[in-house]
Amino acid sequence: MSFENALVTKGLMLGVALTSVAAGIFDLKHHLNLQLVPHISKHHQYWRLLVHQIACGSSSDLLLVELFLYNVGICIERAFGSVKYASFLIISALMTMLISFIALLIAQLTPVTSSFINNIPPGPIAVMSAVLYQYIRLVPAAYHFRIFGVGMSDKIWVYAIATQLAATRFPDKLLPTAVGLFVGYLYRSDFLQLKAWRVSTKIVRLAEAWIKPVLAETQPVRRTNRVLPDSRAQAEARRRAATLDVEEVVTTARHTRPRTNTATRPSAAAASQNAHERPIESPEDGSTSGGGGVVRQWMTMLASDARPMPRGAATVRAPSQSEISILSSMFPNLDREVILGVLQRSPNIETAAETLLASETSS
Repeated sequence: MSFENALVTKGLMLGVALTSVAAGIFDLKHHLNLQLVPHISKHHQYWRLLVHQIACGSSSDLLLVELFLYNVGICIERAFGSVKYASFLIISALMTMLISFIALLIAQLTPVTSSFINNIPPGPIAVMSAVLYQYIRLVPAAYHFRIFGVGMSDKIWVYAIATQLAATRFPDKLLPTAVGLFVGYLYRSDFLQLKAWRVSTKIVRLAEAWIKPVLAETQPVRRTNRVLPDSRAQAEARRRAATLDVEEVVTTARHTRPRTNTATRPSAAAASQNAHERPIESPEDGSTSGGGGVVRQWMTMLASDARPMPRGAATVRAPSQSEISILSSMFPNLDREVILGVLQRSPNIETAAETLLASETSS
């Protein structure tokens, strides 16, 4: 998997990594933690509501977030599109920040909940949970398998990463995880009419002009056009076409000379009679007239029924008029002489058809 058509995910991964490393280098991790008491209620540090989502508090959290974004974020961005995906991330960050703050206030109503729900660890846990909900609803399973009789799919590995990310610093991460899933549900259901909102075109143009060149969009991976391997007969036909002599290569290129009418072409019997009346020309004599010597050799071999091939590997057979007619109807762009020569060098009409088809595909 590459970052093709996933520049927002690539930028998000780089941003989270840089902010987390910078917070560790400059000893700023203590500013990333969010507590209602005393950070919000006493010191009024409301900026922590936004800052605690932009960096991870530990290297293990950073590794899990990067793995999660690589396996989930790329799929969702390709399904949404980069602009819609960026708009979804902004909406998710704002809504999770607001709902988390309201949940912290509600938790202070009772002593039991206030002791358990007062702290939110740093990291984009809520936003990742909102992305996870879209992954659950949009991305189908590629394959299924069973372990000890329990049915699973390939998505189990993503769920394992998300579970491990939520399980660290238990139970502090349960609140942002639940809030993120709830925000993902609200966006998916379109209850608040949030799907139609998009980032402004000015910001999109600015990002394309300044951020996109920095991220350096990756080229797509080159994949082969062959979906299935060739059959044994097609592979043999390709090998035979590759071993033909230069003057015997079958081609489907159109000739510059005009094609003669079918009614004016001589029949096989007339060609055989003319071949008996004319002496056999050597390849050296036929070189002065282009491909005429080769054609005369084919006609002579047709009249004499069989003749050893120059390589000595097999004999040249005389094809019937029905075989010539069948291949002429299958390959109307080929001349009769080319079809006749391929039939003479092939043991049957099926092999000749495969040879012509392979040469037409390769050309």
